[in-house]
Amino acid sequence: MPRYGRVPKKKIAADPIYQSETLQRFINKLMYDGKKSKAEVIIYESLKRIGEKLNLPPLEAFLKVLEKITPLMEVKSRRVGGATYQIPVEVTKERGLMLAMKWLREAARERNGRSMADKLSAEMVDAFNNTGTALKKREDMHKTAEANKAFAHFRW
Repeated sequence: MPRYGRVPKKKIAADPIYQSETLQRFINKLMYDGKKSKAEVIIYESLKRIGEKLNLPPLEAFLKVLEKITPLMEVKSRRVGGATYQIPVEVTKERGLMLAMKWLREAARERNGRSMADKLSAEMVDAFNNTGTALKKREDMHKTAEANKAFAHFRW
């Protein structure tokens, strides 16, 4: 983090099949130990599966799932006079999308299943149907923000 100014956002090239920058970001998030080709195989296989299960174009289904998981509010800790308060703040579009991708990845990794493609597609179908661990994470964050809205005046 620089002391002065803002860090410029890196431009990410779109993925080769669906020409989507969002999908490429998710591939990069899912990647483990620099194995991008393996992450791409997992993503494309799971997209094919959710496209078949939901009878939607795969990219459209993926974007709807991310939209459902993306949080609108989060809480940040702020220390005021010796006490630490959880202050609700709105989430920027980019941060919300990154949190949604992170939650989807973690929920898929924690699931029981044979392959990562199976687990990821199952988690995406669950999120599309308003169930699943990633969506629960969003609901929990919104509940926490709602419960702490009395401290919103400490926002900086």
